[in-house]
Amino acid sequence: MVYPSASRSVTLRLKFKNKIGMLGQITSAIGGAGGDIGAIDIVSVDRGGITRDITVSTRDEAHTARIVEAVKRIPGVEVVHLSDRTFLLHLGGKIEIANRIPIKTRDDLSRVYTPGVAQVCRAIQEDKGKAFALTIKKNSVAVVTDGSAVLGLGNIGPEAALPVMEGKAMLFKEFAGIDAYPICLATQDPDEIVETVQRIATGFGGINLEDISSPRCFEIERRLKKTLDIPVFHDDQHGTAVVVLAALLNAVRIVKKKREDLKVVVNGVGAAGTAIIDMLLSSGVKRIIGCDRDGILCAGRRVEMNPVMRRYAKRTNPERVKGKLEDALVGADVFIGVSVAGILHAAAVKKMARDPIVFALANPSPEIMPEETEGIVRIMATGRSDYPNQINNVLAFPGIFRGALDVRASEINDAMNLAAAEAIASVIRKDELSEDYIVPGVFNRKVAKVVAQAVSKAATETGVARREKKITNNQE
Repeated sequence: MVYPSASRSVTLRLKFKNKIGMLGQITSAIGGAGGDIGAIDIVSVDRGGITRDITVSTRDEAHTARIVEAVKRIPGVEVVHLSDRTFLLHLGGKIEIANRIPIKTRDDLSRVYTPGVAQVCRAIQEDKGKAFALTIKKNSVAVVTDGSAVLGLGNIGPEAALPVMEGKAMLFKEFAGIDAYPICLATQDPDEIVETVQRIATGFGGINLEDISSPRCFEIERRLKKTLDIPVFHDDQHGTAVVVLAALLNAVRIVKKKREDLKVVVNGVGAAGTAIIDMLLSSGVKRIIGCDRDGILCAGRRVEMNPVMRRYAKRTNPERVKGKLEDALVGADVFIGVSVAGILHAAAVKKMARDPIVFALANPSPEIMPEETEGIVRIMATGRSDYPNQINNVLAFPGIFRGALDVRASEINDAMNLAAAEAIASVIRKDELSEDYIVPGVFNRKVAKVVAQAVSKAATETGVARREKKITNNQE
């Protein structure tokens, strides 16, 4: 069941007679229709009555309509206006460009623009590396998408993807102080995407690929990483994998199991699933079984086996198990779902090993609801904010890019991602760790700083850093 959420909140402006009991009737009607009332504010009072704004969290548009109809049925109540708070927030876009340097005098103008800027241009012409010190390049990331795999919406195109990319840019700025720019491309051709990003990369210190469908995303990232000398990071793959590993590191501490002894089932072998498998293998997990809608991934399977799946069939499932998801779960210590809602059932979970760990990450509805696992699962995580242990990429990508930019890394490699995962896990002290607290909250400001430091150190140790001194507060 999907519960009312602030992301689906509306404000009802109601006018009614100012007499005892009217507000109670209204709130009762809203509550009876399943609405979750937030704020109640007085807009105006006159002889004709009182006008109030009532903010209500709902489940979806149909639920909102039912609430409005319930209110309309109350004699003497007029629905003056209905506004969707999420749409209001997006009016005019959510980000803007602001000047760091004020232009108040003729002297200011002559230095930020012509003629003074020419000497800066010549300095960069002689040494292109100075662009990192003398332009926004050192602190900028392009958030690039083709709109082919947006959230749970699918292939909605570049225009419809823009609000999501704006939101991503906001998170970069809010949590890591990075200036990020949404770049929504009107093409889904891998060659054109690669060429376009290569041509615009000059102005950026890093490239964050976002919401590009699998398996195209693998080729696009691979080619860009090979040809560009700045970090290229597909967040749907690596950001998810980093946070999943961080959560797993803490989860196994609670259940007192060793990584090398775990049997892990990953359901969903797309962008996130394959990156999770890579990350787990790199961290020391040896027994991994991948599954998709056609069952267990294994060498020799003929149904729906593209080159990526064939490669991962060889790298996983060492015992050559065959069958369906339920077969893979027998004796499994961990289930990680990056697939579709409702695919996992309590009966299958009961077949897992002692103290099962379940990460059901499909959004907005997970593979199995936490309520269905009570008394069965030891540790449960989802991608939702209304349950404990939210696996959210915002714990990873701001700090990863901050650390990479601070040392002018030429790439983001496996060691940097592993360092990020360990850093996220370390934020929770041993005395704080519990079944309901295996990953930090998304608003924990310590996370990005700790991740950035770990990533910078790993970049230096692996030889991809181009400066040793860490930039603090974006200053040279």
